[in-house]
Amino acid sequence: MKDKSNRKPPKLISVYAIFMLLPVMLMFACKDKSSEATSLAEDGSGDKAYVFKAEISTNPIPADLKWLTNDSDPIFASPEAKKGGALNSWVLSFPLTFRVVGPDSNSSFRSAILGNQLSLIGIHPNTENIVPELATHWAYGKDKKTMYFKLNEKARWSDGIQVTAHDFAYTLKLMRSKHIIAPWYNDYYSKEIDKVIVYEDRTLAVVSTKAQPDLHLKLGISPTPRHFYGELGEDFVRRYNWKIAPNTGPYQIYDFKKGKYIKFKRKKNWWAKDLRYFKNRFNVDRVVFKVVRDINIIWEYFKKARVDVFPITMPRYWHVKTKTSVVENGYVHKIWFFNNTQQSAQGMWLNQDRDIFKDRNVRYAFAHAMNIQKVIEKVLRNDYFRLQHGFVGYGRYSNKTIRARRFDLDKVDYNMNEAGWKRGSDGIWEKNGRRFSVEVSYSQDAHTPRLVVLKEEAKKAGIELRIQKLDPSAAYKKVLEKKHDVAWSGWSTSLRPQYWEHFHSTNAHKPQTNNITNTDDPEMDKLIDAYRNSLDEEERINLSVKIQEKIHEIGAFIPTFMVPYVREAYWRWWQLPKVPGTKHSDSLFDPFSSSTGGLFWYDKKLYEETKKAMKKKRAFPPVTFIDKTYGSSSKELK
Repeated sequence: MKDKSNRKPPKLISVYAIFMLLPVMLMFACKDKSSEATSLAEDGSGDKAYVFKAEISTNPIPADLKWLTNDSDPIFASPEAKKGGALNSWVLSFPLTFRVVGPDSNSSFRSAILGNQLSLIGIHPNTENIVPELATHWAYGKDKKTMYFKLNEKARWSDGIQVTAHDFAYTLKLMRSKHIIAPWYNDYYSKEIDKVIVYEDRTLAVVSTKAQPDLHLKLGISPTPRHFYGELGEDFVRRYNWKIAPNTGPYQIYDFKKGKYIKFKRKKNWWAKDLRYFKNRFNVDRVVFKVVRDINIIWEYFKKARVDVFPITMPRYWHVKTKTSVVENGYVHKIWFFNNTQQSAQGMWLNQDRDIFKDRNVRYAFAHAMNIQKVIEKVLRNDYFRLQHGFVGYGRYSNKTIRARRFDLDKVDYNMNEAGWKRGSDGIWEKNGRRFSVEVSYSQDAHTPRLVVLKEEAKKAGIELRIQKLDPSAAYKKVLEKKHDVAWSGWSTSLRPQYWEHFHSTNAHKPQTNNITNTDDPEMDKLIDAYRNSLDEEERINLSVKIQEKIHEIGAFIPTFMVPYVREAYWRWWQLPKVPGTKHSDSLFDPFSSSTGGLFWYDKKLYEETKKAMKKKRAFPPVTFIDKTYGSSSKELK
């Protein structure tokens, strides 16, 4: 899995994201199509008179550098893969913007856009070694804070312009600009990245503000098409809200209609198509995301082959809904693929700026009132596992001793009495005329049964949950603006735990940051600052363990479930490699990710064979694949 934390904060995702391919945001009642957007992408921003060019260093590149590359790690794509076909997929709502920075940009759909933007280097999804992307070679400076890169001379933007070192220098200019209205990026690219040094068009260095381990996870940054954006101005957010920026990856948006669909097209002459780690990948010609706002309708579309793939991780789909003719007749295959990757921080995020959650005892009581295990047993058929804390699966960086607070009525009583609350006449805790009644914001119908169980169990503990289902875009916006009581949400992962975005006071008490619990704790700040500034890996590991203890002690995050596998249903004309995914795959039909995506392909003969059989009502044997190459079965994990 590629760590993109060097260029973006972890994104807020629905807990349902493990069940969805790309949950995205908001329908706009508008008739624009991207025929206009495509021409904009081809023509640039309009400021053709201005093309940013960084000053070329007068100092020579160090002569004693040891240049490295990687052309020997195992390939994970199949040589049997074929090009062609279209993947028909779906989104629940239309994204708020196509920008990847600035207001409303930190939605999960941005992964489709960023998945088509390469970095200097990537991470092999099985060995976790560095692999080439835009750079063919790299070297480490003796100062332990500089990396040097040689760019692939074939690297091109989607409009044919060559990628140069100046595009990486422009990334800093963009990310530091006040005009993008993105404090996280402004801070990160000012305090963490010192500079980009251009030696010539295809040779550069990226310099961190400090020496540190895992330097490659920070400095393998992505370029920005300087010829497209030009000079930055105050109109950046509005001006680029729906423009299609050139990219360096295998696909580009070529058509969209707001509120209806988004279409991507494969670049037939993509410059990287024959590189070792990209060959035989990104095989479909087109990827179409249609906006369908009801998951039940999407399932019906899938059964009619109007959608090609459907995630069936959720037990009611795997065990019940797939008992349908298209599966039982073998037209649709099922797969259960166990991965071995970092677990998303799925859970309930308490807003400590709400008066009711300012008291730690109340937060602890709330945690002990959540009967997560009953949800796992009664709703999730024991297919899911209890997440112990928010940073599971990070190896030595994970604290193995923390256990999530369990449902315990005695502990609820103890903590609430300590906080000075009393039971009211209806059994709900009260204090100073206020009832312990809080709103839980979520966005997916399929999660309602889980929350209904939690609501009924919480009543026994004297807590009233008011569950509030919102449109995904509305839920996302509400949480990022810190207007929630409790957010039922999760976060994406990276190769190393990220704490500053979520738990540092710098990001508390303000909208559009990822500190959605509004954690503001001086001790936590010291630990996080030390973690960010440490030069020693062992020290960082120890600090990571302590930070996780501190998060548990504060009690504003209640971990819920983890799912160390992928389960999907797909029409039999879609094919996968012998080992269908990688150690870090969180979807076997991700069309874009440069690290794990694009492994599947379309088989026209199987399509015609299947359609003919369906017409003649001839069945194939039902097929269910279970692959444990990288993981274990549920019984083994328990």
